[in-house]
Amino acid sequence: MIDFEKDILKCLEILRGGGLILYPTDTVWGIGCDATNEKTVEKIYKLKKRSDEKAMIVLVADEKDILQYVAAPDLSLFDYLDKTPKPTTVIYEGALGFADNLVAKDGSIAIRICKDEFCRQLIKRFRKPIVSTSANISGMPAPKFFKEISDEIKNGVDHIVHYKQQDETASQPSSLIKWDKGNVTILRP
Repeated sequence: MIDFEKDILKCLEILRGGGLILYPTDTVWGIGCDATNEKTVEKIYKLKKRSDEKAMIVLVADEKDILQYVAAPDLSLFDYLDKTPKPTTVIYEGALGFADNLVAKDGSIAIRICKDEFCRQLIKRFRKPIVSTSANISGMPAPKFFKEISDEIKNGVDHIVHYKQQDETASQPSSLIKWDKGNVTILRP
């Protein structure tokens, strides 16, 4: 088994203390924080120099997390997600329990069930959803691997995960869809 226990413990300490982490996800490296804490979400908007009008993605560990944080999700969506090979983020209506500045004006939220083992362990042990937004200044390209992340981003977080820093496998953002009673609108392939 890959040893990322020290990173998990440090991330939990930072997340519980209202800080920001820089961490590898199932897609690109992300800046993360407690998705239920408005002050820490605001820190990410400031670090990325991004308007809080632009929504950010939230990671959860399991389908049951969707049931906890979304009002009346369409359960047939889970069958669709099981068949998609690429990590897929879904825009859900009726966000529940998230920081107000994370939820879109229409009450929707973008959530991805993360299959990456590091992220799943972190989320399960934190017991809350975690923000995951690409590790770049707004308007700049998302870094494909750790070495492409700017010093400005690295210096703006409270902890940088060591796990996967040497991995130079180019990564890409997730697919982004909107689900409406079985009808899929692909917003980002």
